[in-house]
Amino acid sequence: MRIAIVHDWLVVYAGAERVLEQMLACYPDADLFSLVDFLPLGQRDFIYNKPATTSFIQRLPRARKKYRGYLPLMPLAIEQLDLSAYDLVLSSSHAVAKGVLTGPDQLHISYVHSPIRYAWDLQHQYLREAGLQRGIRSWMAKAILHYIRLWDVRTANGVDAFVANSSFIARRIRKVYRRESRVIYPPVDVADFPLCWDKEDFYVTASRMVPYKKVDLIVEAFSAMPDKRLVVIGDGPDFAKVRAKAGPNVQLLGFAGVEVLRDHLQRARAFVFAAEEDFGISPLEAQACGTPVIALGRGGALETIVPLLDAERAGSSPAPTGVFFYEQSAAAIIAAVKRFEAAGAAITPEACRENALRFAPERFRAEFTAFVEREWAAFQSGKQGGCSA
Repeated sequence: MRIAIVHDWLVVYAGAERVLEQMLACYPDADLFSLVDFLPLGQRDFIYNKPATTSFIQRLPRARKKYRGYLPLMPLAIEQLDLSAYDLVLSSSHAVAKGVLTGPDQLHISYVHSPIRYAWDLQHQYLREAGLQRGIRSWMAKAILHYIRLWDVRTANGVDAFVANSSFIARRIRKVYRRESRVIYPPVDVADFPLCWDKEDFYVTASRMVPYKKVDLIVEAFSAMPDKRLVVIGDGPDFAKVRAKAGPNVQLLGFAGVEVLRDHLQRARAFVFAAEEDFGISPLEAQACGTPVIALGRGGALETIVPLLDAERAGSSPAPTGVFFYEQSAAAIIAAVKRFEAAGAAITPEACRENALRFAPERFRAEFTAFVEREWAAFQSGKQGGCSA
């Protein structure tokens, strides 16, 4: 059986790439395909230093830095990847990878991190944050996204089985494609984030500074609580905006390596998270360190954090690992921090660690290979049975 694994683009090692890494661990002899591959030589360990077959976008002007700007060409580009020699095609898709062309004698299983966010329910937010609400450029962007939506729905018919990275994304797949999916949570490298019992009197947040992460709201909230210290790890387009809101009690570290991130996650009193994520790996890395999470109660966080409940309900629930707030505002974050501190020792490092262990890479590999094997067996059985008019 020849296997191909298709990923949207290879430029960084982030959440989607961790899933790709484990897919390659499950199927080390698979060939790798991607729209572009700009991974440096020293950063290719997670794809086992495999070469990737790329699309024509790889050779277009300024593609290394501006590959996202070629979004209108991505549907055409992904369809030009020739996968006709493969029996099993596995796609890891948050944009267009699921749109590869396959035939009736090929099984295509797509692990979906999300249908294209900025083309579907987040379109208005994307246009607003990109300053594309008015004018000719706005109408051009809307027309392109309309075309992307039509293409996205059509190509869902070429997928034999969907896997979603959370129940939240499974609902989005059902809404957009009218298809059911199996939920297999992404892998979290809990072994790389050891449990630490000794906590210090500071809070931490870490993420890329882009608008939807809402780091500026976290900084605004803590600047209004000068008696509490916040450490912010990360860089990105919103860094200047975040820095402008930072009070003396807020420390901005900028980009930092995994050693610095791990050290702060282990020592922090709590991790603060204000984004609506499809899944969200950082809150689980914090919990692996035994650190509670104060998070927005939407999206994937509802599946990865056990919330602190009212006293009368707590006895019938798993041990809590965090506190939710339900509005993306500084006031809501402030109220959640106060509730967390009032809870005292109700959230323990041991409970946080135990919850994170549910998402270990070994669990992902076992669930994913079992699913693929079942689908392959059913597919082969269907081929042998045939059909008649």
